[in-house]
Order: sequence, then C-alpha cells, then structure tokens
Amino acid sequence: MNKKQLQSESTKKRVADAARGLFVQKGYKATSIEDIVSATGSSKGNIYYHFKSKEGLFLFLLNEWDQEWERQWREKEPLYKTTTDKMYGVAEQMVLEDLNHPLTKAANEFFNNEEKANDVEERIAEMVTGHLKFYQMLIQQGIDDGEFKQSDVESLSVIFESLTVGLSQMSRKSNQKDALALYHLAIKVFLYGIAKTPSDSD
Repeated sequence: MNKKQLQSESTKKRVADAARGLFVQKGYKATSIEDIVSATGSSKGNIYYHFKSKEGLFLFLLNEWDQEWERQWREKEPLYKTTTDKMYGVAEQMVLEDLNHPLTKAANEFFNNEEKANDVEERIAEMVTGHLKFYQMLIQQGIDDGEFKQSDVESLSVIFESLTVGLSQMSRKSNQKDALALYHLAIKVFLYGIAKTPSDSD
C-alpha cells in the first residue's frame, strides 16, 4: 500500500470512528452528514468519496461490528463440545454482545427506516446472506456429527435468522437476565419443539 492509499485509509478510519461516536450519542436519524463534517473536519465530498452516503457509512460500521462478532465467536467456539452447545453459545453472545452494543439503538433506527437506496438494500442483503451461511454451516455441522436429523439446512437457517432478529426486537427493553432466559428458551424450542411425543408423560 503506497503513501496515498495509506492516507486515504487513515482518513476513512478517522471519519468512521467519529461517525460511530455520533451515531451512538445521537442515534441514526438525528446524525446528519453535516454533523459528521463538523466532527471530522472532512468535506462532504470526501465523506461521499469513501462511503457514498450516510447509509453507506453506517453499513461500513455494521460490517465492522459483524467482523468483530465473528472474531469473538471464533475465540469462543472451541469451548463448546457439541453443536447444540454452540447454538446456545451463539444465543448467549447475541444477548451479551449485540443487545449491549453501543450501536444497537442506532441500528434499530437504521433497519426500521423504510427509505433505502437500491445499493444499500443490496448490501443489507449481502449481510443477511453472510448470517445465513454462518447458520447453515453450524446446522450442517450438527447433522454431520449425528446430533441433528437430516433437514433442509437452507430453510432452517432462514428460520433461525428470523427467530434471532425477532428476539432482538422483542428483547430491547428487557434486562440481561430475562433476555438470556428468552433466548435460551427460543433455542430449546428451535431444537426440540413444543409438541408432545408418545414418550412424554402427562
């Protein structure tokens, strides 16, 4: 990487770091490009050059958040002996990391904003696809290890993503203990269901 590229990356990081602080403090909607210009000393043109839009800048921060989440998971994953344990571990990390993340409130505002450019919708779809691939690999591992029965892995990953997204919305005002209990129950229902079997006692 040459000097010009290094300077460009340094500027991009400085803008992203400053914008993150503003989004945390003010929320997504209340933070304007003008606020980011004032906080960074960068011009609008420079910000648009690196991120194209406020939405693009926020997506950059969400992508960083995703990468950090994956890094933390890779460190924890070896601690779980079974795929079932990993499913509960994923849920626990979602509660401990996601619900308490400084950008959570701004992210909720961002995703609830109905007006999004096509390129932004495409990038969000790419993020979701990444989540689905993660869940597909996890579920397939359980099948390969004989813990889970043969199933439609792609469909199950969509269900699991929908489950966790819904849980994050419903748990926003819950305390950590209640959120953990709710996520734990959700994973249990996902894995085992709630219908009685002939072996269940009345």
